[in-house]
Amino acid sequence: MIKNYFKIAWRNLLRSKLFTSINIFGLSVGMTCCMLLLLYILSEVSFDKHHEFVNDIYLLRSDRIQSNAEIIKNPRAPFPYAGAVNDEYEEVVQSTRLWQNFFESKTLITPQNAGQKNVSFYETKGYHVDSTFFDVFTYDFVEGDPKTALMDAHSVVLCEEVAHKLFGDNSAINQTIKIGGTSGNDENFKVTGVYKDESKRSHIDARFFLSMNAGWVGAFLRDAQMDFSGNNMFYTYLRLNPKADAAKLEKKFPAFIDKYAAKDIQAGGYKKVMHLLPVADIHLFSEINGIVTPTISKTYLYVLGSIALFTLLIACINFMNLSTARSSRRASEVGVRKVLGANRGGLIWQFLGESMVLTFLALVFSLILVVVFLPGFNHLTDKLLNFSDLIKPEIGLAFVLLALLTGLLAGSYPAFYLSVFNPLDVMKGRFKNSVSAIVLRKGLVVFQFVIAIGLVVGAIVIQQQMKYMKETPLGFKQNGQVVIPFRGETSAKAYTALRNEVLRDNRVAGASGTGYYPGILNPSDATLHKPDQSVDEGKMVKTNWVSPDFMKTMGFELVIGRMLSAEFPGDTSNKIVVNEATLRKFAIPADKAVGQRLNFTNNGEEEQSSLEIVGVVKDFHFENLHKVIEPYAFLLNSGTEFNYLIVQVKEQDIAGILPVIESKWKSLVPDQPFEYSFVNDDFQSNYKSDERTSSIVNVFTVISIIISCLGLLGLTTFTAQQRLKEIGVRKVLGASVVSIVRLLSFDFMKLVVASLIIAAPLSWYLMSQWLKDFAYRIDIRWWMLGIAGIIVFVVALVTISFQSMKAALTDPVKSLKSE
Repeated sequence: MIKNYFKIAWRNLLRSKLFTSINIFGLSVGMTCCMLLLLYILSEVSFDKHHEFVNDIYLLRSDRIQSNAEIIKNPRAPFPYAGAVNDEYEEVVQSTRLWQNFFESKTLITPQNAGQKNVSFYETKGYHVDSTFFDVFTYDFVEGDPKTALMDAHSVVLCEEVAHKLFGDNSAINQTIKIGGTSGNDENFKVTGVYKDESKRSHIDARFFLSMNAGWVGAFLRDAQMDFSGNNMFYTYLRLNPKADAAKLEKKFPAFIDKYAAKDIQAGGYKKVMHLLPVADIHLFSEINGIVTPTISKTYLYVLGSIALFTLLIACINFMNLSTARSSRRASEVGVRKVLGANRGGLIWQFLGESMVLTFLALVFSLILVVVFLPGFNHLTDKLLNFSDLIKPEIGLAFVLLALLTGLLAGSYPAFYLSVFNPLDVMKGRFKNSVSAIVLRKGLVVFQFVIAIGLVVGAIVIQQQMKYMKETPLGFKQNGQVVIPFRGETSAKAYTALRNEVLRDNRVAGASGTGYYPGILNPSDATLHKPDQSVDEGKMVKTNWVSPDFMKTMGFELVIGRMLSAEFPGDTSNKIVVNEATLRKFAIPADKAVGQRLNFTNNGEEEQSSLEIVGVVKDFHFENLHKVIEPYAFLLNSGTEFNYLIVQVKEQDIAGILPVIESKWKSLVPDQPFEYSFVNDDFQSNYKSDERTSSIVNVFTVISIIISCLGLLGLTTFTAQQRLKEIGVRKVLGASVVSIVRLLSFDFMKLVVASLIIAAPLSWYLMSQWLKDFAYRIDIRWWMLGIAGIIVFVVALVTISFQSMKAALTDPVKSLKSE
């Protein structure tokens, strides 16, 4: 019997080639979208799951509560917390720390091969960790012993790719490399381990690991390692006993604070609260900034999951609509089967069988499509998803279940609808589509286009927000600003000579040094308070140590007072220039800002008696537009060592000046590669995730519209076939082609208009919620909804008109010759 069902199903599919083609194409594309997005979502939720003790590893968060109840969430903690918590609580099996070098984004590495010319190169994502790091986290070592790899201060562990770049196919163990910058202080390090790169599935995207006792941080810790209240810059991880209750351990932390840090914290005028964050949840924990690598929002995955589900639903709706629309063709078959004794259950299984055959054919095509489009999808999402992920048992089972679910979903209503036909009515020719079936079919079409219009609105809003972020004035000169980083003591010493050489060129409008610049991480801040305020009323202010002419080079707009300048000998480190947000934070009127003093505190001690405001600049965006502009202060660095040299160049002269700067660099720092970037490019790089979201939505919006219109094409085709004789009669009676096209199109276009009416408020609400993630955002205008409606309306009209025109042009003699 089952064999017979499948044989009949196959014959029916071959008999209705248009029906079969539309459904196989729609279902295969829908399942392809689902599979690709499922792979992406599984990749995101599987972060850090490869660690042996993943369920027992927690990040120790150290949140700060200000006197005004403002909570500053911090994923880092002071250095001594790890050891103290490890000793204090038996629930903790092991602790380890990680320090991310905030001085430089790249590290200069030079292999020390005797008798060979050693070529230096920059490497990213190097982290300093404790020797216990590999007792907590699991890394697959191909060379070396993880238990002893970082016991020595001058040891380094590399990922396979970096090791191959340095030593080719030779063994890396015991090889020597020189590491520059603040990471290694231009000292030699011995390679003690090589591991397989796990950066694409770990929140710690390390290319190499150094000892916590190496470089700048090693020297810093020898002086300040017992500070329990300040220097919250160490990611602290705890590996708990498998039987330990993390929630109960967290309740013990207030007593820990009282024992070790209460005095310093009270003197600083704030409170501190410690929390445990499961490492398995870190990648999807978007409530806090400053995780080792950027996190993503769970909402983002819900959006992608919804897009995948809706795309598949549109394809399933096509199947339902086309099946019920063709019901008159299957009515005689159902009537004959029932007369011959077939029961309703058997008919249901027959029609579900047809759906399953169709679905599994679509599954085969979708697997082929996944293989074909996976490289492009990787490019779109900036992922490295592999085809090997598809053949994992759990993924394969998920895809089979997806096909079964799709088959049941697409075939359930047609199966139950077709099986209920009365054989007597069918055999006497009294069969006609029920009102409920027609209403449902129209409702499903409306639902399809509500989704399609919603996606178009989303794509337009996202594109407009991206345009707004790229075109919004940031409060400084964005174009023509060349950034030259100094990575290490050797290059930093060349600052003065390089600046002077660059300024000799008349194409250069300015050149100045800075610790940080807009668009990159600035971890430097200070707690300031007015002289008439207590320490516990202090407020956090971002700080940046700059050369005297930095603000002029960057083009910040002065509101009142003056900039820091070499022309004023009194501009020492106790003079500051602040932004307008600082005045708002401290309730200082702009006309009274110059001369106002703000006390500088650190762990309850005033390191300087006060800082005097000498000028105020207009607010500028030093972070992306997701974030509100916060208080910011510039202090004068009277020395000659900076992290970056900013060179202001006329835009038309950039291509010509870069080789000149490079030649100057090579003459001053011959052992280090020359590199540069542009301030505007670095700032815009903060929006990579948003651009990726925009690209994904755009692609799947187009796909959803195509699938929806294919279904509409199929429905129009069957409607035209059912009304072929009516069209013939109308043409004989003098109806024009235009009137017939209008007749056939009108009913469907009403559904599209209804979809727009429903989709408009829903889309407005949902995209308004999405925009709330941006501190600075566009307003959703009526024309965005209008354009979305017009796009979908025109595409649908063209689709319908194509088949309507074909029917209207049919010779009435052919359609009426049997009458």
